[in-house]
Amino acid sequence: MAIGKGRNSKRSTSGSYTSTVTTVVFVALCVVGLWMLTSNSIISPQTTTRTSTASSFSSSSAYRLFSKPADRKDPPVYEDSQGDLPDDAIKSDETKPLQATNDEDEQKSQEDQPKSEETQNVEGGEDNNGRQEPEQETSGEDKNEEENPPEGKQSTAGEEEKQQENEPQVREESSEKNPEAEELTQQTKDEQSNENQSQEQNQPEAEAEKHEGESQENSQESQSQITEEDQQQRLQQQQEEEQQQQQQQQTQEQEKSEMSDETLLQSSQPESQETTSDEIQQKEEPQQSQESSQTTDEDKEQMQDRKTQSESNLQEDNSNQEAKQGETTQDKAPSVSFPGEESSGIPKESKESKKSWSTQADQSENQKERRKEGSDGTIYGYTWQLCNETAGQDYIPCLDNEKAIMKLHGRKHYEHRERHCPEEPPTCLVPLPEMYKTPVEWPKSRDKIWYHNVPHTLLAEVKGHQNWVKVTGEFLTFPGGGTQFIHGAMHYIDFIQKSIPDIAWGKRTRVVLDVGCGVASFGGYLFDRDVLTMSFAPKDEHEAQVQFALERGIPAISAVMGSQRLPFPSRVFDLLHCARCRVPWHVEGGTLLLELNRVLRPGGYFVWSATPVYQKLKEDVEIWKEMSALTVSMCWELVSINRDKLNSIGAAIYRKPTSNDCYEQRKHKRPPLCKTDDDPNAAWYVPLQSCMHRVPVDGAERGTRWPEEWPRRVHVPPYWLNKSQMGIYGRPAPDDFASDYQHWKRVVQKSYLNGLGISWSDVRNVMDMRAVYGGFAAALRDLKVWVLNVVNIDSPDTLPIIYERGLFGIYHDWCESFSTYPRTYDLLHADHLFSKVKKRCKIAPLMAEIDRIVRPGGKLIVRDESSAVGEVENLLKSLHWEVHLTFSKDQEGILSAQKSLWRPDTFVASS
Repeated sequence: MAIGKGRNSKRSTSGSYTSTVTTVVFVALCVVGLWMLTSNSIISPQTTTRTSTASSFSSSSAYRLFSKPADRKDPPVYEDSQGDLPDDAIKSDETKPLQATNDEDEQKSQEDQPKSEETQNVEGGEDNNGRQEPEQETSGEDKNEEENPPEGKQSTAGEEEKQQENEPQVREESSEKNPEAEELTQQTKDEQSNENQSQEQNQPEAEAEKHEGESQENSQESQSQITEEDQQQRLQQQQEEEQQQQQQQQTQEQEKSEMSDETLLQSSQPESQETTSDEIQQKEEPQQSQESSQTTDEDKEQMQDRKTQSESNLQEDNSNQEAKQGETTQDKAPSVSFPGEESSGIPKESKESKKSWSTQADQSENQKERRKEGSDGTIYGYTWQLCNETAGQDYIPCLDNEKAIMKLHGRKHYEHRERHCPEEPPTCLVPLPEMYKTPVEWPKSRDKIWYHNVPHTLLAEVKGHQNWVKVTGEFLTFPGGGTQFIHGAMHYIDFIQKSIPDIAWGKRTRVVLDVGCGVASFGGYLFDRDVLTMSFAPKDEHEAQVQFALERGIPAISAVMGSQRLPFPSRVFDLLHCARCRVPWHVEGGTLLLELNRVLRPGGYFVWSATPVYQKLKEDVEIWKEMSALTVSMCWELVSINRDKLNSIGAAIYRKPTSNDCYEQRKHKRPPLCKTDDDPNAAWYVPLQSCMHRVPVDGAERGTRWPEEWPRRVHVPPYWLNKSQMGIYGRPAPDDFASDYQHWKRVVQKSYLNGLGISWSDVRNVMDMRAVYGGFAAALRDLKVWVLNVVNIDSPDTLPIIYERGLFGIYHDWCESFSTYPRTYDLLHADHLFSKVKKRCKIAPLMAEIDRIVRPGGKLIVRDESSAVGEVENLLKSLHWEVHLTFSKDQEGILSAQKSLWRPDTFVASS
């Protein structure tokens, strides 16, 4: 102020006074200049940094120039300097969210360098990726600081005026030194730690700035805290989801262990557990996936506001979570569910267990030699043709082999009605009847079927008066009668029950064999008594009688009491029935009746309803006499002879012994007992023998006790299954039995009923083409279907177990045609069939056989190795089947397909 006053006085005084003042001013200016020079030489880095910082908020270029001299690579270390410390040691907690590096910001900063070149001369050591924007936001506040400096931060007014006067020069010098600024860019990047040191030294000034910008920083801190809380909640949610998934995986592993290494569809399918954990997981997975994607997006947005270490940890957690969810999603794919099913749900057979089980091929001495499978080649696109056979639309390859029949030496024992399969299985397709329609559904089908589906009227003409079958418009109707029960089968069934109350239909008596069944009305009405009947008759002059039965939805096969054993094990049927079946039981030492003795359970009944029982004609009397002598020598007990007045018939009922006492007490020993090495269970192409097998007496042997009453017997392991014997799947046999039953219950409930697109109301006739314990059939017992269990001749002989649990089945070799009419089954089920069959014969003929058996609109379910499923799928497509589902996992697969009405246009050339 003195200097100012001096200048003002000088303008109003005389010249002498002016000279004095001038001298004083000159001296004062010199003093000021010296003081300024002295102060510039000792100014501390703190003051320089603060001044440059204050200047930067009025001019960003000036701020950067004063940040670091261009001619120094390392700042001097003063006593109050922290030295070269790591970045994370000198950065304050407040700036951590702002220190995160980002490639986009770095690239943006480099693009901004030509626009503000002078910034690189001062801020070389600064992290430009996150600090620039916050500092610019507070520039307005620092400008206020510059105009009204707080205490402890002021410099003299002369210094500030001098610096302000020098700012234009500084800008000009900075603009002239652009090349040098570019060279300094690399140096400044290497000196980031030194800049951090300056930042630490500037903390006192930063505190004041922080105090003035408290509202903004508090907002940032609050946002950071909220972000951290949200992140913790997300991480906690992810951990809970992981724990839930682990629990679900443990549940799945438990269930898989109960299913004995089963793998599938859940499938799908499906497939496949008692609990509903699979369904819960399938419902939760889309929500988990959506949450995972949302978490990932939010994490990406917060990466810019968090430390690099926190980001990497979060990314790792997210990647682990997504990987686990990805694995869970793969495990759940149409498991089919399969449908529900569960994983693939296919039990693995134990190789060791096969050593303790005999096969039908081993048991049958006259087993045919099977051909080895040749090269399959490319099957997809296979060219199919129609069969050119005399049988036409009713062609059964093994029963209509005219060439083989012509070569027979005799027909006395009905050899021409037995199986004679072609040397080369046919690969042609059977034509459809004209005007074929979708079959009538059960139970209406028991009373009527479409005429055009089985267009045969001869039986109606011959047996119409006995109420077998009649033609009624476009239907064939079945009044429910038969030769011995003209007034209806139900009255006849009740007549038998009254004759022998111990028969107890549907409880003690569950599985019945009806010989010479006609149109199978007896078995059809036994369904009302919860009885399962295997009906059979030959393909003879009674035109299409078995085909009528199957079209009605009643079990039946084409077979004959001829020169070979029936394809059933010994001691399995609870009751045998013959109503005018036209079988000469008494001839040739009773060979045919002895075959019935083989398949009848000890203590079981034989119901013989025929004219010799109640008529007095000479022929009938002779037959009755011979029959009586034969049954006595066989130790069969005649327990009842009763007459049915309504139908004017009579029935004799015999009972098989439960011990060998009678056999040993016989005088003439005729018929003889079979040799001990004769296996009663051998039944595949085995000639009949006129001998009887001993009744088992060992308490642990099958046949010594009657099975449990139905329906308990379906799920209780047979008493004769020994725990010391290994089951098919590697467990003790009783445990294996129970595990198999639970497995198929899960598969059916979770996959088959809902996951395969099958309308079960349209399904009546079912065949399990490769049954083991009959678990699949047992699981379907509450539906209005019946299942024919087929045990392959090269598989462990488990068919006696199937009969013991109140189900039925048959032996068969799928390298040959099956003994049934075309278009007779609604659904075929093949579990690991094709991978077994292809080791012995070709798949194409088997697919032609399946196409022959299944009705148009019928279904096929295949569970097998993935390679076999793929081969079957290609063949089905070439047959114009509609493949509804295919799914593979862990080299196991499942397939569901439906037959169409397609037929080829050309016929096979006649030979």
